[in-house]
Amino acid sequence: MRSTRIIFYVFIMLSNMGCFSGNNSYSVPSDKEGISAVSAGEFLNSLGAVSSVSRRGETVEGSVECIKYTGLRWLRCGFEDDAPVEDFIWLHKQTGVKFSYGMLSGRNEVQRLIDDAKKLAAKDALLALEGSNEPNNWGITYQNEKGGAKESWLPVARMHRDLYAAVKNDALLKNYPVWATCETGAQTDNTGLQFLTIPEGADSLLMPAGTQYADYANCHNYVTHPNWSGLHDNQTWMSSMTGKDCPVDGLYGNFGNTWAKHFAGYTEEELVDLPKVTTETGCAVNQKDGITEEIQARLYLNLYLSQFKQGWKYTAIYLLKGRSNEPEHENYAFYTLDYHPKQAAHYLHNFTTVLNDEKTLETAGKLNYSIANQPETTHDLLLQKSDGTFILILWGERFASKGSDNIQLNLGKIRKKVTIYDPTKGVNPIDEQKNIDKIELSLSDHPLIVKISI
Repeated sequence: MRSTRIIFYVFIMLSNMGCFSGNNSYSVPSDKEGISAVSAGEFLNSLGAVSSVSRRGETVEGSVECIKYTGLRWLRCGFEDDAPVEDFIWLHKQTGVKFSYGMLSGRNEVQRLIDDAKKLAAKDALLALEGSNEPNNWGITYQNEKGGAKESWLPVARMHRDLYAAVKNDALLKNYPVWATCETGAQTDNTGLQFLTIPEGADSLLMPAGTQYADYANCHNYVTHPNWSGLHDNQTWMSSMTGKDCPVDGLYGNFGNTWAKHFAGYTEEELVDLPKVTTETGCAVNQKDGITEEIQARLYLNLYLSQFKQGWKYTAIYLLKGRSNEPEHENYAFYTLDYHPKQAAHYLHNFTTVLNDEKTLETAGKLNYSIANQPETTHDLLLQKSDGTFILILWGERFASKGSDNIQLNLGKIRKKVTIYDPTKGVNPIDEQKNIDKIELSLSDHPLIVKISI
């Protein structure tokens, strides 16, 4: 009886410590006051890229190696390339990566999208469903009626209404989100695609109030634009903005006040909290504009951070790997046409290796910190890993002005240990200090990762 009683007491103690329950059963380390953290797992889940998986010069075996090395968590794909769904499922089994799955350019087969998505969902490989890709560029034909481009956008609107209804009426798919078509700002007539659901009281729309198109807004907010070329300070921060001051093809021009005909959509205040994703963004290596492979790699790290901090749930950078049918697009990619990792792939590998966390906290804690005289080009994101460790990521955006800012990070009180990583240097710490309440840092054009044990 004595040994049984001891085992029982040990079990109770371990249970109280959370050793036999879910990863949210224990009390995570936290300050009583301060800035609320976000789960590191949630941030990592937001990191994606565009890929054809096993077509256009990509192989499924090569895609596995790319995902394992970069640490990306999802891919934007579609059936336009006729890659077998079985390839997607095998890639998911090997890496855990999930897929947003859409019709993409010109292939407007709602039932095929539903059928393929169900196969992915059955294997837990589906992230979301997406409709037509850039109907302003490619146009569509739906139910024998041409639409999009310079034609009426009513066929586009009807197709996305029908897609949404088909998803939500399917027992297997109904809980998966539907992402809106992109480039709704190009509408030639006011079909209301600038709304996820057309609200009551919306005036002069061709579709009725209550029409449901999507659960998330969707943009292609590339960090450079014909009207905003070259390098700028706060390049990724400004391209991720949700309001009218965004200098690229952003949320406001597609879902706030459409850029082509200026149809009214959501207010700037509503856009801040509107569920939103980016299914294409990035920038091409362009020596004329000063965007080298090195600068691109730094921009891409900042881009994922700026997007997430400003409320974009998921972000896909265009492109995972150069495509054989569009070799010039290699300038955007993490990998060359022959699968050689570019600097962007190496830096992303370092970044996700340091941050890696397979679990997701439902409720993260708080950390009392501040940045003295924070420069306009310095930004911060507070994460917490499932083991309770706080991760403060600070990044600089001095791409045009060059140079760096020396900042003082105030930690609120004495912290047990502070470890600093620079993903442009590798996966090992560049500094470690113990029992400190402040630290001096220099920020230029890329992130520093600060692990804080409280």
